[in-house]
Amino acid sequence: MENIKKIVLTGGPCAGKTTALVKVIEHFSSLGYKVFTIPEVPTLFSQSGMDYLTDNHDFFYEGEKATLEIQLALEDKFMRMAQTLKSPSLIICDRGVMDISAYMDPAMWEKITKDVGTSTAELRDQRYDAVLHLVSAADGAEKFYTTSNNKERKEGLELARILDKKVINAWREHPHLRVINNHENFENKINRVLKEISFVLGLPQPITEERKYIVELTGPVPDPVESEITQTYLTSEPSVEVRLRKRLWEGKRVNVHTTIKRLPNHEQIEVERQISNNLYDSLLQQADPYRHTIRKKRNSFIWKGQYFELDSYESPMPGLMILETKGVTNDETVNFPPFIHVIKNITGIADYYNYNLALVGSK
Repeated sequence: MENIKKIVLTGGPCAGKTTALVKVIEHFSSLGYKVFTIPEVPTLFSQSGMDYLTDNHDFFYEGEKATLEIQLALEDKFMRMAQTLKSPSLIICDRGVMDISAYMDPAMWEKITKDVGTSTAELRDQRYDAVLHLVSAADGAEKFYTTSNNKERKEGLELARILDKKVINAWREHPHLRVINNHENFENKINRVLKEISFVLGLPQPITEERKYIVELTGPVPDPVESEITQTYLTSEPSVEVRLRKRLWEGKRVNVHTTIKRLPNHEQIEVERQISNNLYDSLLQQADPYRHTIRKKRNSFIWKGQYFELDSYESPMPGLMILETKGVTNDETVNFPPFIHVIKNITGIADYYNYNLALVGSK
């Protein structure tokens, strides 16, 4: 339903989810939303006697299967409650069903989902409007990492970093996965959460520029998420940008239709939705004849608590390589990796917007 949005708030250990949940409830309740929060089911189970570190295979399997079943049941019940309300509702899940998969081998996860009568694609792609991943303090904000605020947390820094990446990988095919960086100021991290949720709710947002740089790659990118992106712009009315994006990785495909409407007060409303292959192919007939289709390869990765996307263009500007930060504020330092050589800061330079790079005759 349009007036109900369900969002996962996830992340590695000690990422700030508890604080973020409080701020989310306060902020969106004040805007007239009924905010529901689904508790973290594995914590409830651990406090009730479940041992996720057990060597007993059957016990572990039944515990994880029950964790998934209860998670699904809680989400479904709260969705039904929200459907009885006239006011807009926001359901925030303290972790979502795909988090469960990060703590077991793929074969067991496949068996559990089959036994429950569902699938990875159904759980990941169809249940949630967005997934917000808060990066663990163990990656780039180590001085803030602690296990004292959760007695069920027993991992050290290195294991926490590993778990952080496993959780991201579990969700990486979701069309609206957003990775929330660590920040020098924790309040900036919380504000980014509020901003991303506002985006999902369709609330007007200030037009902000993510930092962008023309770069050269001087070494291998460690543990990237690799994908191929095809981006086509459609004909639209003035002040409105409409694009189709096809993303391929590991033999999988996700299509997203995005509309960006710019408002006169330096704000914009952005709406995106996942679409079928058939609809994607049909909409291609509306391609803007004055803009090239953009094709590029993307490496997404986290470095010292900051999230980056490295795009290598194949057309219309072959050889161009642009690094984009996500959520680094104007007063913060970018943690450039040693395998990246920065050539030029192009933040805010309109010539390097994808929309303008696609122009026929652009250089």
